[in-house]
Order: sequence, then structure tokens, then C-alpha cells
Amino acid sequence: QVQLVESGGGLVQAGASLRLSCAASGRTLSNYVMGWVRQAPGKEREFVAFIRWSAGTTYFADSAKGRFTISRDNVKNTVYLQMNSLNPEDPANYFCAAKSRVSGGSFVRHSDYNYWGQGTQVTVSS
Repeated sequence: QVQLVESGGGLVQAGASLRLSCAASGRTLSNYVMGWVRQAPGKEREFVAFIRWSAGTTYFADSAKGRFTISRDNVKNTVYLQMNSLNPEDPANYFCAAKSRVSGGSFVRHSDYNYWGQGTQVTVSS
């Protein structure tokens, strides 16, 4: 089991920045890929980014490229999503998720992630 707890959401103005955190605990995190997925009201969940815990390599959805960064702190067992230049298309409930790096499936398909946090809400005012 991997337990995930997100924090850092809130209300910001368009163009502002926000950093989300995901505190992870449980199994050996180096065996996992950590992802961020978002879901806006009335829409399906959307993959945002992932980071391989052991190697630190990252990947971003087109909507996040150039604006978002993902990182992890091995000491704090925390994954971060730094979001810059937030725009009216970014408001959503942002979820942290974990997937074993050796299991089947895709790291960019949110339905393939095994463990989920409760989510943190991001709202952007224009």
C-alpha cells in the first residue's frame, strides 16, 4: 500500500503560480512512478505529469509543458507540482497518484495508476 496526501491547492488569480505537494508513505517509493492527474467539474480525469521516483525523469501532458514542473524530495518523501502561469483552463481537483514502475500499463494513462490521494482543489480567477 502507498498512502498519498495532497496539499497546496487554493484560489489564485490568472497568471499566478501555485505549488502542490503530495506526501507519500508506505512501500518503497523508489519502485513507483508518481503522477499528477486533474479533474474539472463535468470532465473526465486528465493526466498532467509524472516523475520516476528513482531516476527523477519526468514527462508532461501538452497542457502542462513549459508551465508546470514536477519534482520529488527523497528525504521528505514528497512530490511537488509547481504550476506557473495558471489560466482559466487549469481549475480542477488535482490528484496525486502512484503506479508501480514494473507493472503493465501506461504512465500517462490515469486509469493505470494504483494508488490515489484525496485531491486538492485549484481555482483560478480571471
